Amino acid sequence: MILDILENAHRYLVMNKGFAKAVEFLQRPELQGLPVGRYEIDGERVYAMVSKDFGIKKEDTRLETHEKYIDIQLILSGTDDIGWKPKSLCTQPSGAYDPESDLQFFADPPNTWLSIESGEFAIFFPEDAHMPMISSGQIHKVVVKIAAV
Repeated sequence: MILDILENAHRYLVMNKGFAKAVEFLQRPELQGLPVGRYEIDGERVYAMVSKDFGIKKEDTRLETHEKYIDIQLILSGTDDIGWKPKSLCTQPSGAYDPESDLQFFADPPNTWLSIESGEFAIFFPEDAHMPMISSGQIHKVVVKIAAV
């Protein structure tokens, strides 16, 4: 898991072939004004989802993991209090991994909480269980999905 500001995103380009295209998308000047929806960047290898939703309570959600994709979650406005825990320490699966949605949920509590604000992003790898969208207000964010391999 990585937490940083968008101005430093260039430091992570060497981590994965898809990061350059993802960061280029996240640095678009019109990003704030893009309508909610899915945006193809490099087919199924790299794509983005823009959302503007009200946050949920911690007790109303679970940790999630992905096996096929890395998430870059950039906050455009609001604050997203994201829970985090290493997947290797999760012991309470809530069902099996679903390859169609690339999701597995866990009922474990997070070890750490991150308050991510406008202009900040977090990168979650397949080994990172995370619990996003925790907020008492509205969160406008972009999640870029990058194929892990």
